[in-house]
Amino acid sequence: MTITNSVVAVFKSHEKAEAAIRNLQKDGFDMKNLSIVGKDYHTEEHVVGYYNTGDRMLYWGKQGAFWGGFWGLLFGSAFFWIPGVGPLLVAGPLVAWIVGALEGAAVVGGFSALGAALANIGIPRDSVLQYETEVKNGRFMLVVHGTHDEVIHARGNLSYSGALETQLHLPETPVPELV
Repeated sequence: MTITNSVVAVFKSHEKAEAAIRNLQKDGFDMKNLSIVGKDYHTEEHVVGYYNTGDRMLYWGKQGAFWGGFWGLLFGSAFFWIPGVGPLLVAGPLVAWIVGALEGAAVVGGFSALGAALANIGIPRDSVLQYETEVKNGRFMLVVHGTHDEVIHARGNLSYSGALETQLHLPETPVPELV
């Protein structure tokens, strides 16, 4: 299991998530360390397509300006259809973890591929289930990955972002064995 430091914020709308990402960007956070997940409710709105150019996702359809501009801030993007969750747009390092979960058949324990990816980065089971439910219900999940100090700083930044919830996830420090 790979464990990383992360802070997860859940947003009610893409506008609030976008504002939070822009604030993190202004504060100097490396955009390559941010991941976002959101349901794609626009798949039936005459989508021409999704494509990835230079690690930036673009979307052709009614909401093209939103998906192209907002998701274009982040690096690495994908569209997934995940059973039990539905159509998801994912950007950032979480894409690789979801692909790894799908390729490695690591979807176990009642988790979707999204849940398996979150568990693989050290998110506790109860929180994984909560985040999957939030995404299923149309919320946006922003994950900041980084060093201990970076995620602590990001949590402070996100606490003023209008997030419905912000949780810090740090790996447990191993207790040294007594000899």
